Amino acid sequence: MSEQDHASSSGTTVELRSITAGYGATTVLRDLDLTIEASSVTAILGPNGAGKSTLLKTISGLLRPSSGSIRMGGEDVTKLKPFQRVARGVCHIPEGRSVFRSLSVRQNLELQAAPGNERESIEQAVSVFPALGRKLEQTVRTMSGGEQQMLAMARAYVRDPSLILVDEASLGLAPRIVDSIFEFLDRLAKSGATLVIVDQFVARALEIADQVHILAYGELKFSGTADEFRGRDVFSDYLSGSLGEDVPDAGTNPASQARLAAN
Repeated sequence: MSEQDHASSSGTTVELRSITAGYGATTVLRDLDLTIEASSVTAILGPNGAGKSTLLKTISGLLRPSSGSIRMGGEDVTKLKPFQRVARGVCHIPEGRSVFRSLSVRQNLELQAAPGNERESIEQAVSVFPALGRKLEQTVRTMSGGEQQMLAMARAYVRDPSLILVDEASLGLAPRIVDSIFEFLDRLAKSGATLVIVDQFVARALEIADQVHILAYGELKFSGTADEFRGRDVFSDYLSGSLGEDVPDAGTNPASQARLAAN
């Protein structure tokens, strides 16, 4: 199946209004207003603990906000369960390679496929990640971390979702696997789906992003286009932490230098 055949008819607009969410007595997101335009690529940036993963969980329904509302494509989905949002085209790829490790690659892909579409779904997955085609009968737990992540990412292809939430897809992977992951994300971006990315590789995320939102302490510190973010003042403020974040300076932190140079 070609990329054109696979393309989504349209992405989904997401509107969060006055969202407050957290875990027990701990508030993570505070009165957050955010709009994600349909068929756009949005990068969510910020330091550890800023609320990025919590934001994605709230959008996908894994976490119920304590107040506020969420609309997708004009529909209020605030009280819908995760499986109901999946039925509306939401695909959440969380941090940590969410796959069934005791099953084979083939079985994992079949579980993600729409009923009656298993064979075609496997062909689609192999077309974007050829390495999976050589390991269809292999038990997932015996595969490398990079191969497991490819399998997890294939979920976003076989179900043809309209909204894809990707949390730290490149975390802990070898550079060549990171290249494959971002090539895949770029392919998704061109399919017409709405793509929301949380990733440590800021420069790589910016290559495909249309919009950028910076979170710190559960609040938005910057919202704008990727071009605006690339502007010297905003980007340098982000790196120095003067946007209200505890972000290491890329000029003095080797890990930050490596992440920002990876483009």
